[in-house]
Amino acid sequence: MNILRRPLRYRFDSLVFYIIGANVLVFLAQSLFPNATYYVAMIPGLVLRGWVWQFVTYMFAHGSWSHILFNMLGLFIFGIQVERRMGSGEFLLYYLITGALAGVISFGVYCFTGTWGAVLLGASGALFAVELAFAAFYPDAMIYIWGIIPLRAPVMVLGYTALELFFSLTGTRRGVAHLTHLSGFAVGWLYFLIRFRINPWREFRR
Repeated sequence: MNILRRPLRYRFDSLVFYIIGANVLVFLAQSLFPNATYYVAMIPGLVLRGWVWQFVTYMFAHGSWSHILFNMLGLFIFGIQVERRMGSGEFLLYYLITGALAGVISFGVYCFTGTWGAVLLGASGALFAVELAFAAFYPDAMIYIWGIIPLRAPVMVLGYTALELFFSLTGTRRGVAHLTHLSGFAVGWLYFLIRFRINPWREFRR
C-alpha cells in the first residue's frame, strides 16, 4: 500500500484538549516571559539562521487573549468532531502538517517580498484546515454564525475562505495572516485529495 495512503490505527483520545492545553501553556509562557515570543513565533530572519522549529511552534503561540480565545473555541467546536472521525493519530498528523506547511508557504512569500522581520503566530492556518475537514466530513451540518444566522458547514467554510482571499488581495485588515489562513485551507484540501482520495468539493455538493 502506498505510504501516503496507509491508514493509522484508529484511536480516540480527545487529543484536541491536549492541543488546546499546549496552546494555553505557550501563551502563558509568552505572557510571563515576553522574549519567549521570538523563540516560538515564525520570524523569517530567524528561520534563515537555523531556527526551523518555528515552523511548528508558531501555531501554538498567540498575540492576545482574544486571539487565543477565538482560535481555541473554533478548535474545540470543530476539532473534536474531526478527531472523532479521523482518529487521534490521523488528526494530529493532519493538524501538524497543515499548520506547518501553511507556515512554510508564508515563509516563502515573506522571503520573496523581503519581509524578514514579520512575526507569524497563531493556530489559524491549522484551524482553517480543521474547518475544511469538518465541512467535508459533515456537509449537512448547520453552523449558526453569532448564534443566529444558520449556514451549512461548506457554505461557512467557503465564505470565510472567500473573505480571506478578498482581504489578502485588497490589503484590508492588515496585521492578520490571511495568506496563512488560505495556505492552511489549500494544504488541507490537498491532504484530502492525496491521503484520503476524497475531493472536498464533491462532498460539499452532496
